[in-house]
Amino acid sequence: MTKTKTKTKTKSQNITWSHSHVTREEREKTLGHGACTLWFTGLSGSGKSTVAVTVERVLVERGLSAYVLDGDNIRHGLNSNLGFSPEDRTENIRRIGEVAKLFNDAGVIVLTAFISPYREDRDAVRKTLPDGEFLEVFVDCSLDECERRDVKGLYQKARAGEIPEFTGISAPYEEPLAPELLLDTNKLDIDESAQAVLDLLQSRGVLDG
Repeated sequence: MTKTKTKTKTKSQNITWSHSHVTREEREKTLGHGACTLWFTGLSGSGKSTVAVTVERVLVERGLSAYVLDGDNIRHGLNSNLGFSPEDRTENIRRIGEVAKLFNDAGVIVLTAFISPYREDRDAVRKTLPDGEFLEVFVDCSLDECERRDVKGLYQKARAGEIPEFTGISAPYEEPLAPELLLDTNKLDIDESAQAVLDLLQSRGVLDG
């Protein structure tokens, strides 16, 4: 399936950007840590959300400001008008990128858990954030293992043709070519995966040593 490339245009007229009177540096000084977007990507069932919420819990217990943007949760509200066509997937990711950017500006460490199957869409979000603030985490897990873990029965429905355009079955997934972190969740457990993410944050200076 070929994804039609679309360019989002601003429809609103006579608008200007309103600059805050509080700088990013002031926010980070108050919070005591840096901000970034950890972009977890991988097949359904690979462990994206599980690792993300585990890291979020650790960060919050340390007194840090962190928030998970979960794929299903976002589609209940902000993106409830979007389906799963290639074009809607692109718009879904674009909107999430804009939300993550706002959270980062507020000094929050954002953890997104979306399949986000297209490299072009993930790269587009990376370009909207300052250098070094988009950290792509590829949660790599075999299709067989993802299906084995599938408590919702989504893969079974997809193979039966009940769910169209399901990533990994009837829709493509484009693996990251150079992610900041690769988590092989065929081998790593949740605690090991979460620690690897925390190590990444420390190495990038988001967290103090």
